[in-house]
Amino acid sequence: MSNGSAIVLAAAILGLSVLGGSYLMVQSLDAASVQLAQLGKAVAGLEVAAAPAKREAPRRRGIDPNKVHKVNTAGSPSIGPEDAAVTLIEFSDFQCPFCARVTPTLEQVQETYGDDVRIVFKHLPLRIHPQAPLAHAASEAAKEQGKFWEMHDLIFANPRQLTEEKFVEYAGQIDLDVEQFKVDMVSPDIKKRVDADMAEASQLGVTGTPGFFINGKFVSGAKPFADFKQRIDAELDAQG
Repeated sequence: MSNGSAIVLAAAILGLSVLGGSYLMVQSLDAASVQLAQLGKAVAGLEVAAAPAKREAPRRRGIDPNKVHKVNTAGSPSIGPEDAAVTLIEFSDFQCPFCARVTPTLEQVQETYGDDVRIVFKHLPLRIHPQAPLAHAASEAAKEQGKFWEMHDLIFANPRQLTEEKFVEYAGQIDLDVEQFKVDMVSPDIKKRVDADMAEASQLGVTGTPGFFINGKFVSGAKPFADFKQRIDAELDAQG
């Protein structure tokens, strides 16, 4: 075989190899494309199947602000006559900065409306506030000696000092029997009172603090005085 023939033969063999490889590559790509298409259809099918479940999932509804809710106030600390024209109930947390912020506003409400408004305190120490439960127990222990609001004011005035030592110090400042206060602060009965308020808040749908009920109508958050005034005036006007 001449050199020229050999070269031609080699070129032909090389060409066939390239064509064969290209054919196999195309076949592989086609197969991969089919698999990807099938996978895409499968994913789309899963999304379609999941869509009804998403639509059917129940949504958590907020508290209806127009509905009059019944809230138990028996035994709860309060300021103002029980037969006041307007009852303002607060679910509060002693470690909540928004509750501390609204405290002066509630004092302004009390000063403005006097005996027309009764303010009631309900316990709702949130799980995100680990120091709150002891603070609420301390306030109830002070209530046992008729000094709930004095302890309430001291705790909110010092929100970064929610310790047993501080609560005992406050007890001395407001002339409590300190030893009895310490016993009451860890009393199972006082824990039951706090737990009962928390359970009621959950039943009502109150999940954050502060949460208010003004003559049974829910108001969320640390509103300014003007907001409370508008709502209280509306309740007073409705009663003539």
